[in-house]
Amino acid sequence: MATAPSNLPELSVSELAQALKRTVETAFGLVRVRGELSGFKRHASSGHCYFALKDANAVLDAVMWRSVAQSLRFAPEDGLEVVATGRLTTFPGRSRYQLVVDRLEVAGVGALLAQVEERRRRLAAEGLFDPARKRPLPFLPRCIGIVTSPQGAVIRDILHRLADRFPRDVLLWPVPVQGEGAELRIAAAIRGFNRLPEDRRPDLLIVARGGGSVEDLMPFNTEAVVRAAAESRIPLISAVGHETDTTLLDHAADRRAPTPTAAAEMAVPVRAELVDRVMGLGLRMRQAGRRAATIRRERLEGLSARLPRPMRLVEGLGQRLDDATERLPRALKARAAGARSRFDTTGAALPRALAVAVGTARARLATTAGRLQPRLLRERVRFGRQALDAKDRLITGLSPQGTLGRGYALVLSEGGRVLADATAVRAAPRVRLRLRDGEVGAIPDPPHLGP
Repeated sequence: MATAPSNLPELSVSELAQALKRTVETAFGLVRVRGELSGFKRHASSGHCYFALKDANAVLDAVMWRSVAQSLRFAPEDGLEVVATGRLTTFPGRSRYQLVVDRLEVAGVGALLAQVEERRRRLAAEGLFDPARKRPLPFLPRCIGIVTSPQGAVIRDILHRLADRFPRDVLLWPVPVQGEGAELRIAAAIRGFNRLPEDRRPDLLIVARGGGSVEDLMPFNTEAVVRAAAESRIPLISAVGHETDTTLLDHAADRRAPTPTAAAEMAVPVRAELVDRVMGLGLRMRQAGRRAATIRRERLEGLSARLPRPMRLVEGLGQRLDDATERLPRALKARAAGARSRFDTTGAALPRALAVAVGTARARLATTAGRLQPRLLRERVRFGRQALDAKDRLITGLSPQGTLGRGYALVLSEGGRVLADATAVRAAPRVRLRLRDGEVGAIPDPPHLGP
């Protein structure tokens, strides 16, 4: 049975997709949607951002063009609750709808602060805020590096304060302090200062910006800036916002300044105060030197007053010398007389002692002569002569002359070198044969005639 023709118009797929697109864009030309960021991704070449907004029951795809993304005042992250303003449209190529975002903002300061607090706890657990990591600032830096915007009052305030207190060399690394990509530029500046050659590297860094909203200060709450500050080998002062503003950079820095001007005051001492202090110390040193000299002089005078006069010290010694001089001739005479007496006594006893010694020696000689026996001496001489004859015969038998006497000959080269083997003899043009009673010449057979 044939089907009755329908009155519905027949549309192509493209026509239907365009109709849907017009309907959606007309009905939702401008909307504000609140949701949680999910799957945020920035295209590397175009700079466009693609993400989704979700809540407990639904998901909405969204796209944000590069021109809009560059004006963001915070760094989008997954899980952050935001409010997106834009228009709803369809993407016919994939039969889906999406939100084209013209403005993206955090859904209240509380959500942004919650994001910062979660990041603070995570980085603190890694030890990036540990007080043991913080280093003392140099007392008087040779050069100071400043990371801030080249425009505005911040850099002028810092330079003016440094000039008032103690002028120092300053290196400025200009960076944007808010907006899209500011955190990457700030982190790169901190690392760039640390990579400079040692002779050009600053001794101190100041990262500064003026006050602003929570969104304005968000670049200084990012992980990139915090890690760069924690890795810095150069001591770093954080001077972001006003006294009541606190950022994660403050926790990672070696010192936090409530204002940029206060950072300059922390960086250098007051030159005039140092000059006054040095002059005061110099005056105190001179006064102390004079006082020490006076005290030593008074002490010396007091000790000198208690010392006896020099003549009194030698008076007793002079008397002892005089007394010894008077007694010396008598003592010499007495000692000479005693020595003469001992000499006379010894001289009288000497002949008798010599006679006793000679008699004793004569007795020992007679005793020794009585023990000598000529027969034993003759036997020892005979045995010695026999042993000597045996050694002479052995030497004669082992000598080359004795060997020649038994009919052997010694073969010598013309230069007198002994030839011990047949090869050496055949190689010589002439040889000499040494016999018992003389030498004769000989010509060896050629080598090819040998055995």
